[in-house]
Amino acid sequence: MFGFLGPNGSGKTTTIRMLTGTLLPTAGTIEVLGTDVAKAAASIQPRIGYLSQKFSLFEDMTVDENLRFYGGVYGLDAATFAERRAYVLDMAGLIGREGELTANLSTGWKQRLALGTATIHSPELLFLDEPTSGVDPVARRRFWDLLYDLAGRGVTLFVTTHYMDEATNCSRLALMYRGRIVADGTPREVRLSAATASRPDPTLEDAFVALIGESGPDASAAGGVQVVRGRGDGVPDLG
Repeated sequence: MFGFLGPNGSGKTTTIRMLTGTLLPTAGTIEVLGTDVAKAAASIQPRIGYLSQKFSLFEDMTVDENLRFYGGVYGLDAATFAERRAYVLDMAGLIGREGELTANLSTGWKQRLALGTATIHSPELLFLDEPTSGVDPVARRRFWDLLYDLAGRGVTLFVTTHYMDEATNCSRLALMYRGRIVADGTPREVRLSAATASRPDPTLEDAFVALIGESGPDASAAGGVQVVRGRGDGVPDLG
């Protein structure tokens, strides 16, 4: 599980769009799953999933219709779709609500359905762009339980987040500011990279603010630094 952090406007979403092949880079090369994305973006699409900030759901369609649409997009045959549909409905807790309009679902339920549509084709790599933004603490915790289950099944997760408790539970992190990586490593390594004599054991939040501040004198004002503290509802600290 790889966490991708950075202030608003630092380039996180743009980076994901380039990694998924929906936006071509102006220079350099990008390789995802051993494939040059700029040259063969279409060939990686069946192997990756993408859950954007705005859930890619059709609200005027039912839960089942959304699943069938995305199953068709990824070219699943009838047997594979039936198996994956059953898994997604169970994973998302939507058994019995297949005929419900997506517009009538709460944000937390939409979030889980969107995760289901993004993974219905069993991707090897899943990109998630601030997937828990705007959901309540209970829904956020349940969603991360689903992500842990995916990681346990061998899916690689690339997650952007502003929640420090979520970031701490990633196996590796990278901090982006103004389009460049200013720190990367395990959560512990990133934390300790900001250690000082007066603060020998900084929190991840301390490191985030300090590293952004070191990247430019106007970083806090111009970069829109946003840090969201855990409120006791996050997953246990594994950092």
